[in-house]
Amino acid sequence: MTENNHQTKEHLLRLREILKRTGLSRSSLYEQVSEGKFPEPVKISSRSVAWVESEVDSWIDPRINACRSERI
Repeated sequence: MTENNHQTKEHLLRLREILKRTGLSRSSLYEQVSEGKFPEPVKISSRSVAWVESEVDSWIDPRINACRSERI
């Protein structure tokens, strides 16, 4: 299989979607990025960035699981 034939395609998410999914404010998001606590965005044009969806999901999932396990 070549790189062009990935079964799972990566998706890029823009800032608005990241803020919606995480519940973070813009300043909190960028603070976490600068501290290495949130995935780095990728540059998609000279003035635009986006985040890799799977990386964001990998950041979100442990937080949900930790919250759920605390209730048990």
